[in-house]
Amino acid sequence: MIFGVLKDIKVGENRTICTPLQVTSIVAAGHTVLVQAGAGARAGFEDEAYVKAGATIAETAAELWAKCDFVAKVKEIEESEYQYLREGQIVYCCIHPAGHPEEVQAILDSKCIAITAEDSHRYGSPNCEAAGKQGALFGLESMLTINGGKGKFVGGFAGAPGMNVLILGGGIVGQGALSVLYALGASVTVMDINMGTLNMLQTRYDNKINTMYCTKEAIASVLPSMDMVINCVKWPKERKDFLIDKEMLKTMEKGSVLVDISNDDPGAIESSHETHHDNPRYTVNGVVHYCVSNIPGAVAHSTSVALAAETLPMLLNILNNGLAEACVRDGFIRRSLTAYRGYLTHEETSAIQGRPWIRPEDILGIADRKLDAAPPATVTRSNHFYQEVKL
Repeated sequence: MIFGVLKDIKVGENRTICTPLQVTSIVAAGHTVLVQAGAGARAGFEDEAYVKAGATIAETAAELWAKCDFVAKVKEIEESEYQYLREGQIVYCCIHPAGHPEEVQAILDSKCIAITAEDSHRYGSPNCEAAGKQGALFGLESMLTINGGKGKFVGGFAGAPGMNVLILGGGIVGQGALSVLYALGASVTVMDINMGTLNMLQTRYDNKINTMYCTKEAIASVLPSMDMVINCVKWPKERKDFLIDKEMLKTMEKGSVLVDISNDDPGAIESSHETHHDNPRYTVNGVVHYCVSNIPGAVAHSTSVALAAETLPMLLNILNNGLAEACVRDGFIRRSLTAYRGYLTHEETSAIQGRPWIRPEDILGIADRKLDAAPPATVTRSNHFYQEVKL
């Protein structure tokens, strides 16, 4: 199979899906690898290193898209790339399909085979850990007086108390943020709806953090005392309410900071909207907002190394065994299949966008096989199935 490493073109994105080390493994498995010129440069991987690893450099995106059976990159398929999608070609990237109906339509119209990367990680994406840790650091940067924040130091000084921080969500992202802020001396409260997660975090941090069950009312009760809020909640896209609305921000001191790492649209924070690294902050009701949508892109070398290492087994599974067999062996690949030759195969997208869908195992003809188990990617369910499927 011919595999292609695309250069990401999203504003502010610097990562690459494969480093030269992963290219070496793919070539060793008997596949041909094309790398778009400059695909890894912003993460510290020059074209010469990819050539040394056994890849061929494609000078343009058009050339790579045209020649490869399977292409991959980090972020979404941009509008300028829709023209390159073609029938039967496998595309792997962070599609975020439920929130991007135009992208989904382009995928379906092309009849390509699309896999949404964010649903494919068995042990959680390294990007989530990076977003939490680096997001906490960007929050501290936003707290600086010179950036509009109230100017409190995270751990305080002699005679001056440190920061009070509220983290919404105790998953991989929230745990990443917590590890940084706790180590730097902040007083941290974590809210979650999973009591098991709260128990685990209390034990891990020797009862030196605060934990609360997450409700809008609980958030409102502590918000006036918080210097910073970090949102790590993946908010169900069908919900129209918010965990924090604009009026609640007025209870916080001027210059407080809100970091929306999840940054969904719509999301859990009413006042959030996507920003980029070149203009990352804005203020609503006196609260400084940091809402960059691809925080891990700021530490592109480390995140590329971690992401490429975690992704390699999935890529090799598909390359070596074909998509259907890979979906039998790995339920996380199966659940992340978004579209197959013109048919939607992603349940959350079906529910949110009102489109019919078909289960991946049905359209691949593997439903009667012994399938590797994987939990659903989200709690969103859909019974809106295609009435007829013709392949």
